Amino acid sequence: MIESLSCRIPLIAAVICAAILSGCASNADKGELGNKDPPVVIYAEADKLMDKGNFVDAAKKFEEVDRDYPYSPYARRAIAMSAFAYYSAEQYPEAIQAAKRYTTLHPGTKESALAQNIIAMSYYDRITDPARDQAGTQDALKELRILVRRYPKSPYALKARNRIKIAVDMLAAKEMKVARYYLEQKTYLAAINRYRIVVTKYQTTAHVEEALMRIAEAYMALGIQAEAQTATAVLGHNFPESKWYQYAYKLLKSGGLAPRETRTSWISRAWRKVKPGSG
Repeated sequence: MIESLSCRIPLIAAVICAAILSGCASNADKGELGNKDPPVVIYAEADKLMDKGNFVDAAKKFEEVDRDYPYSPYARRAIAMSAFAYYSAEQYPEAIQAAKRYTTLHPGTKESALAQNIIAMSYYDRITDPARDQAGTQDALKELRILVRRYPKSPYALKARNRIKIAVDMLAAKEMKVARYYLEQKTYLAAINRYRIVVTKYQTTAHVEEALMRIAEAYMALGIQAEAQTATAVLGHNFPESKWYQYAYKLLKSGGLAPRETRTSWISRAWRKVKPGSG
């Protein structure tokens, strides 16, 4: 009997210890949940951090609301606000990630235009000068166009339309810079191909006037007179007061030529394809 009880003591002790540990863990969990601030309090703390300019800390607080209370009334807006906080801190990749999470989970809701604007502006604010890579400008243009298309009546749409024009102008400037380099190197076909991009894709920018003149210059250098005449004719018809038309006209005249449009030329076809005022 004593031997039987002695064998059971370790087992009983183990059970008691397990029960005690389980109770402690349960109490700890309850205590942690009991100390957890409700979403309205966390959101208010994040707002205060925003007011103080502590944007990164605010963003993380907003993320707590979404993470810990995903079904609360504050969770949806907290995602948008975390994106805005990251954008305010100039942490653009994080802002884009948070804003895209919002537009994916809550398309068409109250803050979706704000989220799309944050995505677009996170690219737009990093546009560099034409001498550098313009991949970010392409991204900005894409997201700005989405903003205007999906939310045309939002408070962000008007500025987005102006920024689209700036982004397009920047892309055209990049092509012009490369084209000028090729022209200076006398690699005329490469120059024409770059100026062609301006004429076909960025026709509504101010760069198109010079592009047409340079195309005429390059074709004259190659001895392809009909295309030089067409480029000048299109330039003169659309921009008769342009200094670039005067340059092109003098260039043709020096070769005994005059502006004359060949309607089958790629220049004529490209110009007819694009409607004036389109962006």
